[in-house]
Amino acid sequence: MSAATLGILAGGGELPLRVARAARAAGRPVFAVVLAGWGEPGQWAGLPHTVERPGAAGRILARLRAERVRQLVLAGRARRPSVAALRPDAVGMRIVARIGTGFLLGDDGLLRAVARVLEEEGFEVVSPQSVLTGLLPPSGLLAGAPPDDATRADIRRGVAVCRALGAADVGQAAVVQQGLVLGVEAIEGTDALLARCGELRREGGGRGVLVKLAKPGQDRRLDLPAVGPDTVRHAAAVGLAGIAFGAGSTVLLDRERTVAAAESAGLFLLALEPRETDGEENSR
Repeated sequence: MSAATLGILAGGGELPLRVARAARAAGRPVFAVVLAGWGEPGQWAGLPHTVERPGAAGRILARLRAERVRQLVLAGRARRPSVAALRPDAVGMRIVARIGTGFLLGDDGLLRAVARVLEEEGFEVVSPQSVLTGLLPPSGLLAGAPPDDATRADIRRGVAVCRALGAADVGQAAVVQQGLVLGVEAIEGTDALLARCGELRREGGGRGVLVKLAKPGQDRRLDLPAVGPDTVRHAAAVGLAGIAFGAGSTVLLDRERTVAAAESAGLFLLALEPRETDGEENSR
């Protein structure tokens, strides 16, 4: 019996493509629904896919069933839309009603509600890392020189801020310099956060750091924080010293390119141990 087709609801960026290629390399058939306005259809040439607007739920579900998809990965960048902007079709309107107050929650709460509805529709929602190994690096310094004491203090401050943000299901990242929080991530995403913080950096002292953490209790199948070559490029452009993130809970996109970009830019990449991100060190 041939392997069941893996479905991918694909937003933007490299992750959904990497999942698709890894599955195919393992001999598994793949079918992607590239979400118009979010995903990048031109990058899917040569891979089985269709392009649908996010609100066309009826067409999306029908096509996934026609392709005999059972397991489904949600991956890639997406901008959170309003219900009006989605322009849901008749099936989409029923799904919106089933999600209900999920639309009033943060991203993790909404994605959990979406995953629940997809599972009620007969699909098993699985994580990208269940298909693509090596996405979640263990703890340690991956690139650059170890952060100095001042930068370590900024990292601890960033961890505390990210934990507070995550507990409120708001965002996954913060930029800290000289103990000052220059910005926190909300709906705009990390790249926009970094661009905004570049104008706020202080003269002298530590260069500042980007901290990215999964939210406490976050569904690990959905929207884990990610660091990739673009993150490094934006962090370098605003003069930060490096990027710290949770080991085992942050997706490292294209590790070789990301590490090389950090080394070239003189940035550190530091995967923090769980004891450094769960509040233990901050309570000492």
